[in-house]
Amino acid sequence: MIIDKVDIYIESGCGGNGAISFLKGRYVPLGGPDGGDGGKGGDVVILVDEKVEGLSHLDKKGKLVAEHGTNGGKEKRYGKAGKNLLLRVPRGTTVYEVKEDESLQMVVDMMNWGDSVLIAKGGKGGKGNIHFATAVNQAPRKAEKGEVGQEVRVVMEYKMVTDACLIGRPNSGKSSLLKMLTRALPRIASYPFSTRHPALGVVNGDERDYVVAEIPAIDDGSSYGKGLGNKFLQHVERTRLLVYLLDGTSLNAAEDFAVLDAELALYDSNLSKKAKVIVVNKIDLPEISSRIDEIKLELKPLNVGIFFLSAETGQGVLEFRHGITETVDIITEQDVYQASSEIKIFRPKPRR
Repeated sequence: MIIDKVDIYIESGCGGNGAISFLKGRYVPLGGPDGGDGGKGGDVVILVDEKVEGLSHLDKKGKLVAEHGTNGGKEKRYGKAGKNLLLRVPRGTTVYEVKEDESLQMVVDMMNWGDSVLIAKGGKGGKGNIHFATAVNQAPRKAEKGEVGQEVRVVMEYKMVTDACLIGRPNSGKSSLLKMLTRALPRIASYPFSTRHPALGVVNGDERDYVVAEIPAIDDGSSYGKGLGNKFLQHVERTRLLVYLLDGTSLNAAEDFAVLDAELALYDSNLSKKAKVIVVNKIDLPEISSRIDEIKLELKPLNVGIFFLSAETGQGVLEFRHGITETVDIITEQDVYQASSEIKIFRPKPRR
């Protein structure tokens, strides 16, 4: 099960206190101050990790706190720095700060592998009394306390970044096609809405791999809550290519396409403007294979690329795979998501 939204509190570590200490020894009667500095508190960093598929590992965690720095010691011993807290998230995670009025302010949109953001910086360690000796005061009984860390409440929302997304009405064969295209193992059943959560698979190409997603079925009225509603349509926002999968046994393929396109537009008008292709499934059935020319003629006015295949037998799947990879490559050349090596730093208020 993919969790795509979490609300958590984050705290960086506090710095350790500086020490007040004086050099003592049998042959050092006038030893000076030797109190060491406290260690720095741990930072909280959010990192995009290609091995992470959702936010379920962060769900219901409550408050996440980095390690505190330890106090300084005698003989100029410095305190140990606290360990950083690393929160791993999937590509496509947007991080928001929750303001006092419960409004959300976007901190960063993490679109590339390896993106990271310093979300809460650890407090500095306090200085020991070795830093406060002067000609007038050679035995200072003064040291600094460590700085408190930073505290922030964040909402993280995950939207899949994919090359292609399979969209279809109930029983159109999305899960079967995803399994045929990739090594994914989606749930396949003969009843409607067997897919309850988005699924991902990888198509191995000659030049690079392509990520293909399947979302739960969309039907007429999904935007009003029918079936699973539009709960998962946010995962379509960042796909490069929409694949409208039509059930070949339907008596009106053009109407099925119109229903899917309309539901996407009702959710977000920009979705229906994305690059798209149509796939007509189940051509292994004689009553469908005999109607291919008729279906082509019916869909021709849509001016959209059309593929015919059988997700059950594999007929036409190879041609479809080549077709979508070529289309995605063309779209990728104009990709708006540019890689960034810059490490972003967010500066919340220190906690009280």
